[in-house]
Amino acid sequence: MSGDAREDAVGLNLELLTGWPSGSAVAEDYLQEQGDADAFFRGHFTDGQAYQAKAQEVDQRFDRDARRRAADALTVPPGGDEGALEAFVEEGGYVVTTGQQPGLFCGPLYNLYKGLTAAALARFLQEEMGVPVLPVFWIGSEDHDWAEANHTAIIGMDNELHRAEAAHPDPDRGAALNRLSLGNGVDQVRDAFLAELPDSDFSAPWKELVEASFHPGTTLASGFHAVVGEMLGRFGVYLTDAADPVVKEASRPILLRELDESEALEGVLRETAARLEEAGYEQQVTLMEDGVNLFLETEAGRERLYRDHEGFRLHTSGDVVSRDELLTRLESDAGALSPNVLLRPVAESSVFPTLAYVAGPGEMAYFAQLGDYFQAMGIRMPIVHPRGSATLVESKIRKVLEKFGLDVDHLRRPFHEIAGEIARDEVPAAVQKAMGMLRGSVAQGVSKVESEVARVDPTLKGPAQSVRSAAFQALDELEKKVTQAVKRENEIALAQLEKAQLHLFPDGVPQERVVNPLYYLTRYGGAVLDGLFDSFAADVRRAQASR
Repeated sequence: MSGDAREDAVGLNLELLTGWPSGSAVAEDYLQEQGDADAFFRGHFTDGQAYQAKAQEVDQRFDRDARRRAADALTVPPGGDEGALEAFVEEGGYVVTTGQQPGLFCGPLYNLYKGLTAAALARFLQEEMGVPVLPVFWIGSEDHDWAEANHTAIIGMDNELHRAEAAHPDPDRGAALNRLSLGNGVDQVRDAFLAELPDSDFSAPWKELVEASFHPGTTLASGFHAVVGEMLGRFGVYLTDAADPVVKEASRPILLRELDESEALEGVLRETAARLEEAGYEQQVTLMEDGVNLFLETEAGRERLYRDHEGFRLHTSGDVVSRDELLTRLESDAGALSPNVLLRPVAESSVFPTLAYVAGPGEMAYFAQLGDYFQAMGIRMPIVHPRGSATLVESKIRKVLEKFGLDVDHLRRPFHEIAGEIARDEVPAAVQKAMGMLRGSVAQGVSKVESEVARVDPTLKGPAQSVRSAAFQALDELEKKVTQAVKRENEIALAQLEKAQLHLFPDGVPQERVVNPLYYLTRYGGAVLDGLFDSFAADVRRAQASR
């Protein structure tokens, strides 16, 4: 995590280590205000004046009717405040947005962290600006990457990582997620997932929610909506969906502008990409030659559009369609045309009066490509704010770390390196001293032999050095065998450490990218959510105060 980590406890059994997530060079430089990164954003996330400038630009585009339309695209989640929507419309409010494609049973922890950071930032800005600022979670249900959305993982009662994966209901067609109903097999996947969760004072409502939200006939998008809404609603986070009819109608002008001006807009994006490379930064999103930042839903699935002399060529089928044909399809299916990853933030800002977008490290990198693209569309890019990052350390894991005198970051390394280092440290001091003395004696003795034999014949210096190498190699082998013997004696303790690493860095990556939030919610209840929100809110305020 970038920046200074904070530690907070939820009760006595869970620590929260929070900060900002690490990412690419341009994201890191933006977070630290280093290098040339600021030139690719429209104000730094710690600069209060940047939010004010963005608010002024938003007010030029959003009147009361436009804000009413934006409110109509929002869903009030359980525990949310219906009245806040009316105040948002009448008092000229704004939104802080974040979002993610749907994930099975909510997906990994960072989905939750995005929504909680948006809630914390919105609350801070509302207090500072004196007008309603709503946190909004955009569900990217038009995404078609099934393989990225169809799975999640949980650490079971056996301290092993268990993966849940839903089968594709129509594997021959790469349709948008909101158009794919889950098949009969999802019941077995769901039940196996729930069986890995404990029966506790907190677990029943969460298990019932997952069971009611994911079953044959539902979609990943609808199930995700229900579960995330329950998790985030208590913090005032409103939900919207990329496929919502109000969103589709309100964003249509931006989509058609991309369709009609794609060549010129591609040029804008390429100019920004060239400047990024000149500054030493890589592109997060590769620009495709003649690519239009739009997808069309067809019988073959969600297909990328490319400019063609006869109209627009579809990536998968190779079919060519005219502009008139595209418009005809839109009349019969308002969701037929959808934005790609670069156009989506622009479409979102055309629908909602967005002050800031809460982004993960990858998103921060692709927002660096978008400043001039936004401007070409007549919109000032929102302030890009990092999502909070957290490592959740249970007391049983903390005890293992303390036993070995390690901190969390030590477990980022491959386990064999950690185990080897610990085993070397556990070698008795007397053995280490004896081995060191022997090495010194060998070095000193061979050095003396080298000088003496060189007087007899200078060519004998080489064989003498070979003796030294052979002796040191033999000592290295002996040291390895001693270390292995120590490892065998500490197998149980090292097994505990390996399990600790699984909890903190499953598959060698931070837990927030793999572990499902329900692992913690069924063990520790809503206090986890409250603790995370309070920690992220403190991080937001601390960042603003640092300016």
